[in-house]
Amino acid sequence: MSTRLAEHPRPSHFLLHVSDTHLLAGGGRLYDRIAADRHLHELFEQFEASGGRPDAIVFTGDLADRGEPEAYEHLRRIVDPVAARLGTRVIWVMGNHDERDAFRRGLLGDGIGGQRPVDRVDDVGGLRVITLDSTVPGHHHGEVTGEQLDWLAEELAIPAPHGTILAMHHPPVPSVLDLAASVELRDQAALAEVVAGSDVRSIIAGHLHYSSTATFAGVPVSVASASCYTQDLTVPTGGTRGWDGARAFNLVHVYPTTVLHSVVPLGAHAPLDFIDAEESARRLAADGIVIADAAARESSPGSIVEPVSLIVPPRTLAFRP
Repeated sequence: MSTRLAEHPRPSHFLLHVSDTHLLAGGGRLYDRIAADRHLHELFEQFEASGGRPDAIVFTGDLADRGEPEAYEHLRRIVDPVAARLGTRVIWVMGNHDERDAFRRGLLGDGIGGQRPVDRVDDVGGLRVITLDSTVPGHHHGEVTGEQLDWLAEELAIPAPHGTILAMHHPPVPSVLDLAASVELRDQAALAEVVAGSDVRSIIAGHLHYSSTATFAGVPVSVASASCYTQDLTVPTGGTRGWDGARAFNLVHVYPTTVLHSVVPLGAHAPLDFIDAEESARRLAADGIVIADAAARESSPGSIVEPVSLIVPPRTLAFRP
């Protein structure tokens, strides 16, 4: 029996992308009805049942609805045990509902705190994840200052071994909801100048409360829906209507030639059938199909060679003071 190599190997990196948790202190409810913390618990229960083991969990902002220190403590009580069980790290991104001082103290363990933008660089096994703070204290629209752009350009001047994922709250994309223009990321052209031609392979964001994809400066953009409540895109044209449902999170799989973003609806649904991992492997073997591991890539049909990597000194973490 002849064998065929699958078109893509296993992914080299796997991220869990969660956004807009909007937790309140004391277990308070959004709109007096939505238990945001319960939905986050459900999200992790659903994800952990899959057996997936992400290299990092990335939260793209609006973690606390009112920026309350107690809300960040509550968030840590939910997330830290999950991260420990999964053996993974957590990357936090500022959102317009977050408060920088409380965010720094509660999530980053920064005893000094302060109102400086929370810009960071994390090395995730050769994949660089850059956190860019697009928030404007006291406002809901987004901006990135000239100083931040200079810092970002300096970071991107040296390519990372597996490229860069740029994580931010305000997505540099249009919205199908007119009112979203009032809270959009402003002066996007300046950011595009820095991103274009760099090793940024994908931009991940939140803020919109619905899943969306686009491109920006030639780079794919993936917006994760909210884990708390979402926007109804069947609202009469020109209007905006939030609703208590359609929550989702994203899976991000990084391959040598692409970055795959998959939307996972939150909630239970009736299964139609189930094929477990062993049966999947048996069927693939019966068809002579081989999926190469993450350390190999296809050079020609039927052959596997080791990938060529950029030689860049590894960095575990850079934190913009």
